[in-house]
Formats: sequence, C-alpha cells, structure tokens
Amino acid sequence: MVEKIQTRAIAGIETTYYTLRIASNESTVMIPVSNAATVGLRRMLSRGDCDTVLEGLRATASSVTGDWKGRFAENSEKMRSGEVVKVAEVLKSLSALAALKTLSYREKKMLDRARFLVVSELAEATQQPVDSIEAQVDLALAVTAAADVDH
Repeated sequence: MVEKIQTRAIAGIETTYYTLRIASNESTVMIPVSNAATVGLRRMLSRGDCDTVLEGLRATASSVTGDWKGRFAENSEKMRSGEVVKVAEVLKSLSALAALKTLSYREKKMLDRARFLVVSELAEATQQPVDSIEAQVDLALAVTAAADVDH
C-alpha cells in the first residue's frame, strides 16, 4: 500500500518516489514513480473488484488436471502476474485439490501464499478486519466445495 509520495534529491537529481508498506513483513520500500509499471505496482482493488474476486471464489471450481509440474508452473505464472483475480484462481484450485489429496510441500506453500495475498488485498481494499475477510473467503470456498459435491 502506498503510504506517501515524496520527492528526494539523490546525487543532485530530484526524483519522485512512492513509499510502500509491505503487508507481509511490515517493511517499507521506496519505488521511483517512473519505475512503478516496471516493478508491477498497480492500483488497489475497487469494491467492485473485491466482489468479483469473491464471486470467482464462489463459482464452481474447474477440474484440477495435469501433472504436478505443469500445474505448479501454471500456478506460479498466475502468482507472478500480481493480478488478484489470478491469485484467487490459484487459491481456489489448490483449495479444491487439497480437499481431494494431500498437497506437496511446494503446493501447500503456494496455497498459503495465495490465501495471504487474497485476504490481505481484500482487507486493505475494503477496510475490513483480516478475520472478517478470512471468514468471507472461507465461506466462498465452502460454497464452491458444496457445489462440486452436488455435481
């Protein structure tokens, strides 16, 4: 989350920076505004985007197929995209898979990371407590699981 925008002179050159707070470890970093797109900085989700993410989590899960390596590579690409909707797809598919079998260590770590990213982004964007968002995410995933059992 951008905490402030400031201009600083370094080596005699004035540059405008975003000062960001990293939720995962509460550290701060400064990113030159001119490099924002390069590093993947994007706008915070809107309320409508938050609803879209939760609706996506509630939608019937797609079948989880493919070998472990292919699935992991596809999910890794989605995670690297930085798009919350794609990260939510990883959360949904790995949650569905975890209900069927024990995940590998790497997939379990990816599931945990996807959950953290989705929950923290939704909490920040909606200004709701993390535990409230976790409950909403769990409910959305439970709706998906129940729909899958019915089919």
